[in-house]
Amino acid sequence: MRLLRLLTVAVCTAAALVLPGSASADPAPTAATATGTSAVTTTAAPPQTVPALRQWTADSGSYTFTTASRIVLDPAHGPRLAEDAATFAEDLGLLAGRHVPVVVGTAGAGDIALTLGEDTLPAEGYRLTVAASVTVRAGTTAGAFYGTRTLLQLLHRSATVPGGTAVDWPAKAERGLMIDQGRKYFTVDWVKQHIKELAYLKLNYFHFHLSDTYGFRLESSTHPEIVSAEHYSKQDIADLVALGLKYHVTIVPEIDTPGHMNPILAAHPELALRNSSGTADPAFIDLSKPGAYTLIKDLINEYLPLFPAPYWHIGADEYVDDYSRYPQLLAYARAHYGPNATAKDTYYGFVNWSDALVRAAGKTTRMWNDGIKAGDGTIAPDPGILVEYWYDYGLTPQQLAAAGHRVANESWTPTYYVLGGAKPDTRWMYETWTPDLFQGGRTLTDPTRNPGSLIHVWCDNPAAETEAQIATGIMYPLRGLAQQTWGSPRLTSSYASFVPIAAAVGHNPAWPGTGDPGNLARNRPTTASSTETADFPAAFATDGDGGTRWSSGYSDPQWLQVDLGSAQAVNRVVLRWETAYGRAFRIEVSDDGTTWRTLRSVTAGTGGVQDLTGLSGSGRYLRMYGTARGTSWGYSLYEIEVYGPPGGTGALAPASG
Repeated sequence: MRLLRLLTVAVCTAAALVLPGSASADPAPTAATATGTSAVTTTAAPPQTVPALRQWTADSGSYTFTTASRIVLDPAHGPRLAEDAATFAEDLGLLAGRHVPVVVGTAGAGDIALTLGEDTLPAEGYRLTVAASVTVRAGTTAGAFYGTRTLLQLLHRSATVPGGTAVDWPAKAERGLMIDQGRKYFTVDWVKQHIKELAYLKLNYFHFHLSDTYGFRLESSTHPEIVSAEHYSKQDIADLVALGLKYHVTIVPEIDTPGHMNPILAAHPELALRNSSGTADPAFIDLSKPGAYTLIKDLINEYLPLFPAPYWHIGADEYVDDYSRYPQLLAYARAHYGPNATAKDTYYGFVNWSDALVRAAGKTTRMWNDGIKAGDGTIAPDPGILVEYWYDYGLTPQQLAAAGHRVANESWTPTYYVLGGAKPDTRWMYETWTPDLFQGGRTLTDPTRNPGSLIHVWCDNPAAETEAQIATGIMYPLRGLAQQTWGSPRLTSSYASFVPIAAAVGHNPAWPGTGDPGNLARNRPTTASSTETADFPAAFATDGDGGTRWSSGYSDPQWLQVDLGSAQAVNRVVLRWETAYGRAFRIEVSDDGTTWRTLRSVTAGTGGVQDLTGLSGSGRYLRMYGTARGTSWGYSLYEIEVYGPPGGTGALAPASG
């Protein structure tokens, strides 16, 4: 296991809290020069998305999504855009609660047009024009896809979008998530949910760490004896890869070698590395034995065709800290690399041997940085290997770049999420950190040598958190990373002001919720009389996530209000209380958010899940108005769900007025 994952890491920052305002004038990425445009938003108050839009120019008018809205493809580019249009229609249909047709032709009012031809933008860039209809124009299908993600976020918040033009593109090519499946098995459904979640946030890279201390998670025909009971079939992987391609998310596998090989060596104890006293290390394979190379070659060659990504990750981290204890490694090195070779050359030679297998398949090798040091060997890793810098061991990022490597910033601080241990400092990530600030304050003279960064979920204590807890725990780190790796001017300088924006943007439309189908409140604009802290915003009570919640100040009265988008008949409300519940409260509806009518008055609430049925009334707005707390704390709701009679409208009804 990563030794540093057991350490306590604290990064202390002090930042003044400010109210949301115009976009900050952060430095523009290199792409701005290529497009000949400024990277700084020139008008205040752009629409709120995560990541923020790079440029926004407001215009008069607005766009409204209606029950007749269609996705319209430009006839000149229809075949190239058809697959992404179908994905967009599927996601928008989940949000709207209806089928959204895709047609080829000319867009009318209320339609969303997709086209290509915006060739001055970077590969993932797009132009979004909002008027009576919306047009997404890009140079590539990837750019068009990210334009649809922006629209999903905007329509998630409101059926009406203000008029204007956005020009948007990312600063970093790699933006995403790594999960440690070797120590904890993540279900296929969880992985699928997060492929869609990454895409929703314009993240595009998913690193599968498929083997480690507690498991080997891939079906194998060459070595079935090493496969753990909980594992992915090759069909599972094929399905996940296909979903990744559909959502423009690259899936990169890692089989960790020559360390962290416990489950493999449990089936092959004859290959375990033994010290001079004869004691075997359960994690290290003996690189002086031909059988080690045969086994690893079998696995690499078996799995290379399974993943179409341009990369293969060999791991290569934390292998042997004291080579003098293993004289066979020195003997092997001198036999293969010359009389002046060191024992460490056996490790470096293995790295290059693995790299040759990967390059023969037309892919690029990736590895962790900690094993690459200065002056401990006579050979060096091939410069074509992309090095992932996770901690300030050995060569600095600049020294690695000088040796010819590209260097990805996978630094412990602030990207490591350790089950039962250290967590990302998302405030520092959002307010201070950039993807070009490496662990230990290191930087590169040429930031283009750094492809980007990920959030890393390490499962050193696999039982410490459930899948649901992990999903909740990485929600804001993923959104902070999305903002920083996209590199656009931030909507607000403070993390406290960013949290409610991220909460309102919510999850992708397919995210599993706690409510039944037809929940009129899910993902609707939600406000409250107060919040306990920025970590418990009003939007959490309608995000469909049972792990998040709204919490009020510690006083009476307090209220939580949902805009249902248009007048809706209401006959049932479900309140899912946290410990801080309402003893006395009213459920009220309103046509204008000012004058209220009571549907139900509760005077002896007991908390838990309260299912209020038999209600009769209608209104565009619904609120819970609390008059007496059940505890000394405030009011706290995991979810408020609102239902009408069967056949009612979905969650994306057009706004009235």
